[in-house]
Amino acid sequence: MPRNVEIKAHCASLAVVEALAATLAHAGPVLIQQEDIFFVVDRGRLKLRKFDATHGELIYYERPDTLEPKESHYLRTATLEPDALIETLKAVLGLRGIVRKQRTLYLVGQTRIHLDQVEGLGSFIELEVVLAPEQTMAQGVQIAHELMQTLGIRMQDLIKGAYIDLLEDAATHGG
Repeated sequence: MPRNVEIKAHCASLAVVEALAATLAHAGPVLIQQEDIFFVVDRGRLKLRKFDATHGELIYYERPDTLEPKESHYLRTATLEPDALIETLKAVLGLRGIVRKQRTLYLVGQTRIHLDQVEGLGSFIELEVVLAPEQTMAQGVQIAHELMQTLGIRMQDLIKGAYIDLLEDAATHGG
């Protein structure tokens, strides 16, 4: 199963981080509109990421909900019929929730830098260090820490879970 080391953090100024990311990147910026439809599952998280009416991907992933850089194992399957697949999965599993975001993607070495504006939540930065099969988690964590320092990501800005968790928490606690 493919894996990466990732962090997610609140971001006070996407413009400041984007300027830094642009100086480091070998690719980007790529602007992506995403709608992530999460389904009820017993283990991990399952979402269908819809890009448009004819492009999406089903993504299953498992990762601990901790603040520090964490290893994520994932599977992705592309679909040309995202709406039909959403309806099928809703009928079988149940809908957990929907996350809508505008993402700006930069590539720095083996790391995907995501600058996200998330509807109902605000601005975030996500680092995904895509690990080669022979790389250790410790190597990925080191890369993540170096990029965090370069981009000015503070430990107190890190968040534990996924955007869907933050949206559920906001709905439950009114904020």
